[in-house]
This record gives sequence, C-alpha cells and structure tokens, in this order.
Amino acid sequence: MQRPRPRSSHARLAVMTVLAAATALAAIAPPSRGADKPASGAPTASAASASLSKTGTRYPADADMQGVLDALAALDPKPIETLEPSEARRQPTAADAIIAVLKQQGKETAPSMLVPGVTSTDQTLPGPAGQLPVRIYTPAGAGPFPMVVYFHGGGWVLADKNVYDAGARGLAKQANAVVVSVDYRLAPEAKFPAQHDDALATYKWATANATVLNGDVRRIALAGESAGANLALATAIGVRDQRLPAPVHVVAVYPIAQASNLATPSYQDSERARPLNKAMMEWFISTTVAKAADRQDPRIDLVNADLKDLPAVTLINARIDPLRSDADLLAAALRKAGVKVEHRIYDGVTHEFFGMAALVAKARQAQAFAGQQLKQAFGAAPKA
Repeated sequence: MQRPRPRSSHARLAVMTVLAAATALAAIAPPSRGADKPASGAPTASAASASLSKTGTRYPADADMQGVLDALAALDPKPIETLEPSEARRQPTAADAIIAVLKQQGKETAPSMLVPGVTSTDQTLPGPAGQLPVRIYTPAGAGPFPMVVYFHGGGWVLADKNVYDAGARGLAKQANAVVVSVDYRLAPEAKFPAQHDDALATYKWATANATVLNGDVRRIALAGESAGANLALATAIGVRDQRLPAPVHVVAVYPIAQASNLATPSYQDSERARPLNKAMMEWFISTTVAKAADRQDPRIDLVNADLKDLPAVTLINARIDPLRSDADLLAAALRKAGVKVEHRIYDGVTHEFFGMAALVAKARQAQAFAGQQLKQAFGAAPKA
C-alpha cells in the first residue's frame, strides 16, 4: 500500500481528529455477514436518507468500511474528474486512508507485517515499448508454486503496484501462489491499447520465466481489480486467440466490462458513490481512449466480446459501486458463451474494498474466497 504523503502539522492535526472518530466507528463494527446475494428490497426511506450523506448512495456502509471512507475524506482529495492526470495521480488514495487509520490505532503498516509469510522483490520486464516495473510476490515454502499474473486498478490512468500492493500480496497469501504485478503504461501518455498490450506481454513473460520465478506454468491464473480486472479478462481472450499456455482461472474484482452504457442500474444508484463515481468513470474512459470507436473494442467492451473457451471466472463485486452492473452483464455474457462463472456481491462495502483486509472484514472474506477459488482451479501439483 502506498504511504501517505507528507502534510503540514496543522493539516495533520485535523486529519487525526477525524481519524479518531473513524477509529471509534470502526471499533464498533458488527460481525461480518459474509458475501451477500442481491438485496431483495431497497432500504427504508430514513435509512436511505441517512446513508446518502455517508456513501453517496442508498446503500449503507459497514462500520469498518465507513471508517475508511471517513479517513479518506479527511485527507481531502480533490475530485479526480476535475483534474489533469498528473495532478490526479498525486491525490490521496484509499491505500493512504488505510495506512492513516492503522497508524492512528497504533498498528503496524509495513506490507510484510500486514501480510506475513509473503516476500516481494522488484525488477523489470521487457514490454512492447520499453522496460516495465514488476513486483514478484512469493509465499513461504519450497515451491514451485502456482502463479497469478495480476493487474492493478486506477481506470488505466492512475495508481501502480504500490497503491494496489495489499490486493496482490493478499492473493499470494490466500492462493499460496507467486503473484506477478506489473506497472503497465498509463493513459493519456500511452493511449489504449497500450495497457492491454503490456498486460499480454506480462503474461507471456511470466509463462516464459516461470521456472526462474519458482512458479509452475501448468498452474497459472489471471487476476485484477477494476481496470486491472478488465485487463485480466482481455488477456485471457488474447491468450486464447494466440494459442499461448492457457490460464486455469480468472479472478476479476469489480471489473470494467463495457464503456458505452453509463446508465446501468449501478451507475444510477451509485452515481455519487465514494471512492468511485460515475463522473470519474467517464473521465477515466475519455482519458484512455484515442477515439470514440475504442469504446466498442472487444478488449474494453468485454460484454460483447467473443468469450467462448475461456477458463472459469470468479467475479467479486461491492454493492456500493457504479461498476456493479458491469459484472452482472459480464456474468450473463460469460454464461451464454458456456464459461463457468462464480459471482459474489458483498454488501456494506465500496469499490476498492478488496485491498482493505487490514481493516475491513468483507475484504478479508473476499480475499479468502478468491484464494479458495484459485486453489481449487490450481488443483494438486502435477507430477514432473
């Protein structure tokens, strides 16, 4: 996770005051309910009114999730959709909020302490337009381990492997697998399809270097969050079309599955959600594509892509997220194409929750579920 940026002593005092309230709120979090099916009805009018001021939607957040949202608000991020990409990349992130709350609670913040038993090393790999930074996460043990090629979120415009360290590191722990997390090129400096080209190149590199990475190329999977989940699924399609060593599974956490319909049910009910809203998604898409037709490219428009013969897919979503309906549409399209799909929606949490296992109960559950799905797909180590 990315560490908070330095701030003035006055601003820090204000932040810590708000964080104290957030910490108290998190301390009273109720026992987690686990993964929930779609709600059978909307909250009452009074509950919806109360939650709107908290989450920007009619859905209330769990106390631990709300504590993180409050901490993020205290860091005073500017609206991403109003900024130039360079300034947007300097804004506080959900990972910053997690670190701030952990510090307020007097807890460890080092990634190696938050997820013990996983080591990481940084290096580079050859990409289509130059070297790409990559982080390799390795679980404790002798190996060779199964492998997961993982792609971070950020709308193809923001973030990096540091901001999304917790999600990748958690997958390494829960799946007992080597995880390869790459800093692919970002838009607008590198417009679509640069991100997708880098993702496929990373998969090719991982399969070619499996032995060096203490991994088993016969047990390799793809995973990602948000824009990274889109990259994971698009890479699976590219692997199929190029007849490369096939992944055994794809874990897609709140994927961007299309870029043309921003009037889906979740884009409406979570239009003003935090930390991701509809205006931000339009900003991400318009910043990434070079031309309007790119929105219909099957690498972005997964819902209308050829999805036949893909490996089984696990979809993980938050209830409070404008991308929730994208996964609903994608699940239906995958099943129509004959692909096995497991889809879970977690109530009480928002976009970005998956990497919040240090504080948010539903994140711990979602990471454990993803690890379980991957382990099942990996199966027993094949005989040499």
